[in-house]
Amino acid sequence: MTAINYGGVIKRYSDFLPEFDEKNIITILEGNTPLIKSRNIGKKINPHIEIYFKYEGLNPTGSFKDRGMTVAVSKAVSDGSKAIICASTGNTSASASAYAARAGIKSFVLIPEGKIASGKLSQALVHGATVIQIKGNFDEALSLTREITGEYEITLVNSVNPYRVEGQKTASFEVVDELGFAPACHILPVGNAGNISAYWKGYREYKDAGNIGSLPKMLGFQAEGAAPIVLGHVVKEPHTVATAIRIGNPASWKKAVLARDESGGVIEAISDDDILKAYSMLAQEEGIFCEPASAITLAGLIKLNGRNYFNNGDVCVLTLTGHGLKDPNNAIKISKEPVVVPCDKKSVLKVMGFN
Repeated sequence: MTAINYGGVIKRYSDFLPEFDEKNIITILEGNTPLIKSRNIGKKINPHIEIYFKYEGLNPTGSFKDRGMTVAVSKAVSDGSKAIICASTGNTSASASAYAARAGIKSFVLIPEGKIASGKLSQALVHGATVIQIKGNFDEALSLTREITGEYEITLVNSVNPYRVEGQKTASFEVVDELGFAPACHILPVGNAGNISAYWKGYREYKDAGNIGSLPKMLGFQAEGAAPIVLGHVVKEPHTVATAIRIGNPASWKKAVLARDESGGVIEAISDDDILKAYSMLAQEEGIFCEPASAITLAGLIKLNGRNYFNNGDVCVLTLTGHGLKDPNNAIKISKEPVVVPCDKKSVLKVMGFN
C-alpha cells in the first residue's frame, strides 16, 4: 500500500477494529511494515523452509507497540480522557508518550530504575512524558499503575487494556495480505505475552472471515532468566540482556498459553548467549538491525530446527518487534571496536587489507 493512500491500521482494518469517530483517531501512520524474505540465513539454517522477517522496528516509534497504542489512545480520546499511564521496560513508554503527544494529552510512565535501554528512555523523555523511575521491577510498576488507574481518572495503556490487543492483531492481517496465505509457523518473543495473544486472535478472525483456510502454529520464546511461562511460576527477579522481555509475571500469561495450545505450538526458553548470536546474525547476514529481544525469534527457530521440528516447504514468519537503535549499547558491546589510524592513505589501506 503506497504511503500517500495509507491512513494507519485503524483505517486500513476498520472492519476488524472498534469504530471511532474520524476526529478521535490518533495515528502516526503505524503499521504497513515490511515482510522481508531471508536471503542468507535461511540457506544456512534450513534450505527446505522459507523464512520471513516481519520487521516491526519500522513503526513510527520503532516497535510493534504503535499498533496497539493507536487504538488504545484513540479510545482514550473518544472517552474524553486527558491523560494516559503505563508501566514499561521501554517500548511501551516510547509509544505511549508519542501517541499522547499526538493527541495533546498527558502521559505518565513508570519504569524500573536503571533497567531501561537508553534509546527507549530518550524517546519517552523527548515526547514530553513524565517519567518516574521506581526502585522495583516491571511487574511492580504495572501493579502500581493498575492501582492508580483504579482510583484516578487516567487511562491505563498497557497490554491489559483490551484495545491494545485489537491494534496489535493487525500485524497478522498484514502477513496474510502480503503472503496470500497464513504461514505454517509464526514465531514471536514472549515478554508480557500480549503480542502472541494478539497475533493468534488476528489469525483466527481472518480465518472466520474466510480470508485464510488454515492457521499457523504459534511459537513463542522467553529468555532463560525471564521465563515464567516455561518454568510454570512467577520469576521475582527476572534478568536477561533482552530488556524488552525482562518480565517475570506476564499480564497475558493465560492468553499466551491458550494461543500456544490452540495452535499446537510451543513456548520455550532461550539463553542470552544464543539471543546475542542471533542478534549478530541478523545484522551481519541479513542487514537487519533489531533489538536483542527481537532476535530471540531467530534463536528459537534455530533451536527448533535442531530438533527437526519443521516440515519441508514450511513458511515461517518471525516477528522482529523493535529496531536495534532502541538498545545501541548492546550493539556496541558485541561489535569490533573502530580502528584508529593516522590520517593517511597508506594507513587506511593497510587496515582494509590492501598492503
